[in-house]
Amino acid sequence: MAALRRQWPLVSVLAGIVLAMVFVALDRFRVGSVLLAISVLAAFFLRLALSDSRAGLLAVRRRSIDLVVLGVLGLGLAVLSVWVPPQQ
Repeated sequence: MAALRRQWPLVSVLAGIVLAMVFVALDRFRVGSVLLAISVLAAFFLRLALSDSRAGLLAVRRRSIDLVVLGVLGLGLAVLSVWVPPQQ
């Protein structure tokens, strides 16, 4: 349990991703994709705010590379999630 507590940034991001996938599975694609984008952007801001030791497993590579990858992915998902036309 202590290891899980140390990895709270990753656990919180993964919880958001699981919630997003539940919404997608329930045929709420737009809500799920927006939640997925929010989760990835949350990972971006957590990686930005926390030190390498406190970020835990969110720190995969150098901070700059992690931030670029998470930022581009999060913004891309956000744009695509609002760009897709709603279901009829």
